[in-house]
Amino acid sequence: MDKRTRFSETLKRFAPEIFVPYLVDLILKSKVIFKIVPSRKSKLGDFRANAPGELPIITINGDLNPYSFLVTTLHEFAHLNTFNKYGSRVNPHGEEWKNAFRELLIPVLDSKQLPKEVEKALWKSFTNTKASSCSDLNLSRALRQHDKPSEAITLEQIPYQSTFSINGKLFKKGNLRRSRYLCTDLNSGKQYLVHALANIKLITSYEK
Repeated sequence: MDKRTRFSETLKRFAPEIFVPYLVDLILKSKVIFKIVPSRKSKLGDFRANAPGELPIITINGDLNPYSFLVTTLHEFAHLNTFNKYGSRVNPHGEEWKNAFRELLIPVLDSKQLPKEVEKALWKSFTNTKASSCSDLNLSRALRQHDKPSEAITLEQIPYQSTFSINGKLFKKGNLRRSRYLCTDLNSGKQYLVHALANIKLITSYEK
């Protein structure tokens, strides 16, 4: 089995099949190590330049739904293309990266093969590209529609000042700041920004 066939067969398990040839072309023409890895809470994907003489590495979480996998992969390849052109002289999510990401998105958008809600959200973000899909609530909501069914609720679904738990800690929900809520840790009193679409557990009865 040649390299193209091997990549294609693997990516069909993670990305929308219609876009697999596009992703395989990106991988094969780029001098990069591409890895699909177990889920990480802190990131969906990652680009690492590595030391001179070593190939850069792109890693993508393997538990993403197909459209999140596609968008995250293009996000990280935009980092690779930006690094290849400018090195580390530019902001990681500056205009150079934004232009590289838009360039990679154009064939996907022009294909008209995306679900309507994802296509609409990507076009809307095209002129104001965020650092990640997580920081673009509109895009994040559209992508989440393609997650596997879950009984989990998100932070934005519960009322203001509600008590909730996440990662074993108790918080009180505060005000929205862009894509995150300012929440108070009920044990320490410290405040943290929690993503609006974070999966949480609502606490209906709490006594300190």
